[in-house]
Amino acid sequence: MTRHLLVVGAQRSGSTYLTGLLDAHPDITMARPARPEPKVFLSAELTARGAQWYRSTYFAHASAESVLGEKSTSYLEDPRAPARAAAVLGRPDIVAVLRDPVERAVSNWRFSTDHGPETRPLEAALRANLTGGCEPDWDRGETSVSPYAYLERGRFADLLSPWLDQFPDTAHVLFLADLLAGPEALAGLYADLGVDPAFRPAAAGTPVNRSHHDVPSLPTRLEGELRAYFRDSDVALEKRLGRALPWPTARAATGRAH
Repeated sequence: MTRHLLVVGAQRSGSTYLTGLLDAHPDITMARPARPEPKVFLSAELTARGAQWYRSTYFAHASAESVLGEKSTSYLEDPRAPARAAAVLGRPDIVAVLRDPVERAVSNWRFSTDHGPETRPLEAALRANLTGGCEPDWDRGETSVSPYAYLERGRFADLLSPWLDQFPDTAHVLFLADLLAGPEALAGLYADLGVDPAFRPAAAGTPVNRSHHDVPSLPTRLEGELRAYFRDSDVALEKRLGRALPWPTARAATGRAH
């Protein structure tokens, strides 16, 4: 029986790397073309085209694979997407891969600097975002989500809730740190998807989409302010997932126990 899989994000958290590891498995094939990302369930009109259109459009290349997967990282930012996905795919497997939200914000800034409209220095951009400063204009025809949402995009507890609520039994949340630490996290995901967990892709341990430029370091004070900004989200995420986060939290930084 064929099952569907959606890699929903988070942006700049290893989703492209994970997608390569999934696509390398002989029993999994990912949507083609992969770029631009399909983003079907961001659109009511595309969703209404139904499952047959979805499969013939993005999986015409599939043969005997048991899992058909799609990566669209903007899904994590649209609370309407889970219900749309359920209407077409039933109970797909949902995968989110998460990263230290401060590191993710810095990576997002670098990506927007390298590939988009960002011209502000790192500290200026993050401080403007932190203080609710006016967001620069951006072309909504070029991207489905703001290239400047550096901090909002790291509030994972809020972003994940609609997906975990819609798919409580088929949602999988991974940490990039665990994927890079060894084969256990990937093997566990393979097993959850019903494919051979012993398979080891050649690209494991080699992330993609890294910046070609050096990323400036954050001033200590600003990093502390960012940790404080993410504190309530991190606490809620730990509670929702029932496990500790593999990145520094404001509680740890101030010496309070978890």
